[in-house]
Amino acid sequence: MVRSVFCRKFGIVASKTSCITLDGEAMKEDGEVGTFQPEETHESRSSSKSFALRWKHENLRQMALIVIFSIALTIMILLVVYGQAGKQISLVIDGKAQAVETRTGMLQEMLEEQSITVSPHDQVSMPLNGAISDGDRIVIERAVPVKITADGDTKTLYTTDSSVQDAIKKSGIQIANEDKVYPALGTTIEADMKIRVVRVTKRTVEVEQPIAYKVIKTADPSLYKGDNRVVVSGKEGTLVQHIEKVFQDGELVSKKMVGKSIATNRVDKVIAVGTKAKPVVKEPVIQTVSAQTSTTKTATTTNSKKTAASGSKVITVSGSSFKYSKVLKNVSMTAYSSEEPGIGTKTASGTRVTEGRTIAVDPKIIPIGWWVYIEGLGFRRAEDTGGAIKGNKIDVYYDSVKHALNFGRKKGKTVYVIGPVKPEAN
Repeated sequence: MVRSVFCRKFGIVASKTSCITLDGEAMKEDGEVGTFQPEETHESRSSSKSFALRWKHENLRQMALIVIFSIALTIMILLVVYGQAGKQISLVIDGKAQAVETRTGMLQEMLEEQSITVSPHDQVSMPLNGAISDGDRIVIERAVPVKITADGDTKTLYTTDSSVQDAIKKSGIQIANEDKVYPALGTTIEADMKIRVVRVTKRTVEVEQPIAYKVIKTADPSLYKGDNRVVVSGKEGTLVQHIEKVFQDGELVSKKMVGKSIATNRVDKVIAVGTKAKPVVKEPVIQTVSAQTSTTKTATTTNSKKTAASGSKVITVSGSSFKYSKVLKNVSMTAYSSEEPGIGTKTASGTRVTEGRTIAVDPKIIPIGWWVYIEGLGFRRAEDTGGAIKGNKIDVYYDSVKHALNFGRKKGKTVYVIGPVKPEAN
């Protein structure tokens, strides 16, 4: 009965023992074979074909989903099995390589399995949550602390860089061409290294220096030998030196001259030197006399005039008496030194300048070679002349230019003109 219903449902003509499929094949049951003839009606055949098409349409999608699910499940199982298999990993830490075998799937799990910690500053070649595969090479570079001092500020930097230059670049500190870095930029980084950046600045300043003038002497036949006259007064020039100063972190460390220029030209001093021969003059010779007698000797002059001793005057100074031929009032005195430019050590009379003895005079007032007594100064000998020494003027010689400058200018002095022989103390 069931078979009959089944056969009818599917459009199959059945008997007691079997049913016939739609394509005419007989189904066997209990070992018996029977042949049934399907009904010849057109309605029966159409119903059977429609049912088959409908069944195929409704179940084809379900069959495809089942096949896809089966394939995905198989792949997942294979991945799990493969993931649980052992992996050989090459782990390089700070340049030291080691082989690690693991069954974990992520890098973080493998590092925890190997008791390896990674700080936030360390550099890892792949993400910690990344999947690892057999044969992977993982590089870990440990960051080390360094202290960098620049512009008065010190900060600690954790770096994996290999050189000082890379570490400074990573810190964001700008290095100028003139700046200095200690240790050098190419030095290998070490833990707790101290790096110092020294700021170098240069500044050029101008410094003025005097330019000494030269003394030029020219022959002047209109002047007697020994007489000098200043034609052009000397004037110092000005030299500007360009000095480069070098500062390190604001402190001056060196300076040098990088150039120079002349701001004001010097004016050389020109002195006219007399070349005219002097007339020969026989100087009078006066002998000293004692204070107790009035006996004197005569003196001979160039014009053959004789001067009697009774005509000479006598002055007593510090217990000593001596004769003098004339007295000069209101004499103006200055001083000079051989250390001054253009002043030599040889006098107009041919002697060597000597402090405490030599003075420059006007030969018309005091004959060259004569001794004088200067009030407040003592005995001096007229040995030199000067272009500016005219009339009642005397230039006193000093070895040191400093002493000559300190002497200054003195006026109102009284000078006793004695003669060619220095008086001796009584």
